[in-house]
Amino acid sequence: MCGIVGYIGKQRAVPILLDGLKSLEYRGYDSAGLAVFEGQRVVAEKAVGKVKALEEKVGSLGDSEARVGIAHTRWATHGGVTEANAHPHSDCGSKIWVVHNGIIENYKELKEKLMGSGHFFKSETDTEVIPHLIESFLKDKSADSLEEAVRQTLKLLKGTYGLVVLSADEPDLLVAARNFSPLLMGVGNDEYLIASDASAVLKHTKNVIYLDDGEMAVVTRNEHHIYDLNRNSIDKKTHTLDWDIESARKDGYPHFMLKEIMAEPEAIGNSTRGRLLPDDGNVVLGGLKDVERILRDAERVIISACGSAYLAGRVGEYMLEEYAGIPTEVDIASEFRYRKPVFRENDVLLVISQSGETADTLASLREAKEKNVPTLGIVNVVGSTISRYTDAGVYQHIGPEIGVAATKSFVSQASILALLTVFLGRKREMSITMGKRIVSELQKIPELMKGILQNKEVIKNLAVKYKDYEHFFYLGRKYNLPVAIEGALKIKEIAYVHAEGYGAGELKHGPIALIDKNFPTFAIAPQDSVYEKMVSNIEEIKARGGPVIAIGTEGDKSLEKVADDVIYIPKTLEMLTPLLTVVPLHLFAYYVGVEKGYDVDRPRNLAKSVTVE
Repeated sequence: MCGIVGYIGKQRAVPILLDGLKSLEYRGYDSAGLAVFEGQRVVAEKAVGKVKALEEKVGSLGDSEARVGIAHTRWATHGGVTEANAHPHSDCGSKIWVVHNGIIENYKELKEKLMGSGHFFKSETDTEVIPHLIESFLKDKSADSLEEAVRQTLKLLKGTYGLVVLSADEPDLLVAARNFSPLLMGVGNDEYLIASDASAVLKHTKNVIYLDDGEMAVVTRNEHHIYDLNRNSIDKKTHTLDWDIESARKDGYPHFMLKEIMAEPEAIGNSTRGRLLPDDGNVVLGGLKDVERILRDAERVIISACGSAYLAGRVGEYMLEEYAGIPTEVDIASEFRYRKPVFRENDVLLVISQSGETADTLASLREAKEKNVPTLGIVNVVGSTISRYTDAGVYQHIGPEIGVAATKSFVSQASILALLTVFLGRKREMSITMGKRIVSELQKIPELMKGILQNKEVIKNLAVKYKDYEHFFYLGRKYNLPVAIEGALKIKEIAYVHAEGYGAGELKHGPIALIDKNFPTFAIAPQDSVYEKMVSNIEEIKARGGPVIAIGTEGDKSLEKVADDVIYIPKTLEMLTPLLTVVPLHLFAYYVGVEKGYDVDRPRNLAKSVTVE
């Protein structure tokens, strides 16, 4: 949610800022704005709606010779969707301008004090207190530079922020800071880009420096310096990004979401490549090498995540307990720290996040770190906060996921949890025979997935048939219970259809009362250890007039006798069926959303990277 772009260098700033904002549109936003230093003053423009609306308002400013500027896409938190509330925000004299992601929790108290001393405010936002505080420190001479005024301001702020500051009085300088909200610097040739997401800098450089919490960067077009809030200098490592802007394009697909669903086989291939040892019935996870002893002695794994990553964790829970023999708990990250979790000796916390920046998941991580619990991460973005804060981890290596709805990241995370299951299981009682079987089947999954995707027209036709229904059940058992919830989540996100993901065994404990001819059910019923029970659930639904779409194993013609429609998947090991059963559910949600005419890449009210609680 929200996006920051800052530029200082030798090129014209406005086109770079606008292009950067466009690359961040997938994150979710409702307004946009920019401010650039032109001549002897700062010029700003804001617009409600898409970046295109801002681009139209900018007009001739786009030809400006300005070489320094900041820009932002906002998702409303404090105050409505208006131009006045859009970023950047300024001080009383319109000299100091700020873009900000996050929430300033004590802004009301600060605002009252500032107004009492003569400051006037133009917005309803929490962000606007920041430029006014900077202004006040400069005016009363308690700070002799923008850098020092920002430092003193940051010490007063409570909450989260990733921010960039521009001042008309110091035109060749940008000051950036981070606290629990991602921020990075792209390092170019006599130029710097500051952004909340690497996608905004990729056209210009692959070399980036990630700021950590409590750090402040002072940047000119030729150099940068990073400090903590006590003026201590910090030497930061430069990271080289391993993906480029081409991988963020649609490649002929009508939507990023479809491109990314079609890339699910490739995602699993990339996440498992070089990690499978089929002859040994084992896997190699280099990112866990330094914590092997800790993992060998672990007595419980706690998984914390949000959204689809949480549901991948639920799949992993079944895998780890059944095959690795290790007790596993899965928690919604937004609840984890608030329930005062009790950690035991030899616990390990595993956090899962595609972006590596999910605020609630980071809060779980910090809770564990404070209590000296070993921490692992499964993330996609190299250099992200979670990847740097955990003791060890595994990268997904799937390239950028642009569509807001998680698709290829879900199957990648689930496949890595299968790797982790073998990794931990072989250190316990998993036999080499079982290890070989899991590794062998996992190798086959990408090709099996491709077979499902080749039949996507069948699923598209089902989407046309069922698109007008207003309610759906998604039912599954054991490994496919989390998949049922994932399927329901996707059709909510993408097609705005009310859906419930349920354990099929719970149907008769209340929800079956909802079943009628207008309430279809997706029943996930591969031929596994709970197949007969799933068939019984389908028969219960059909007896009450409910339409049923079943997902079954190829060759199982008996499902056609009890279900209205059947989607077939190839046979695989039970623990790996979620990697196949989820594919039709992703496609179905996508096609229903398209049939309804919605923007499936940017669903309303949602953001790709949720960086505030």
